[in-house]
Amino acid sequence: MNALQFQTQLLSLQDNMMNFALTLTADKEEAQELLQDTTLKVLDNQEKYVDNINFKGWVLTVMRNIFINNYHKVIRMQSIIDPSTDIYNIDIINDSGMDSPDSSYSLHEINNAINSLSKELKGPFSLYLCGYKYDEISEMLDVPMGTVKSRIFFARQELQNELKEFC
Repeated sequence: MNALQFQTQLLSLQDNMMNFALTLTADKEEAQELLQDTTLKVLDNQEKYVDNINFKGWVLTVMRNIFINNYHKVIRMQSIIDPSTDIYNIDIINDSGMDSPDSSYSLHEINNAINSLSKELKGPFSLYLCGYKYDEISEMLDVPMGTVKSRIFFARQELQNELKEFC
């Protein structure tokens, strides 16, 4: 494909690209920026396009990758800590709920409620609380994933009923 055909094909995709950009960003201005960034990136990387590859798919993949990279960049920028800040003397608001004797009693009650669950419900629920995913729990306990999901659901229901006063 020569350069003129490439550019013509890219221009014919602008509506599709804008629709895809809107689904990614949910904002018209951000979608316009993403469309422009993608168009420039595709034009800059024209030599990397192989003729036997779906052109539209290739362009939309470039757009998706730009969107993901921009998202990661925003997340990194928001989590940067100012090196001049004295992190040892920061005023931190205590939202842990652990500032009164009543709250520690609540945790004690919650732990007792979890421990009082039947072995069948307690196992999957405890693993779930530890951060394991449903498929990992299913594999560990050698039970179907649907069974794991239902046991965790029933454990939650039992705990909600038992701990109504704390909610």
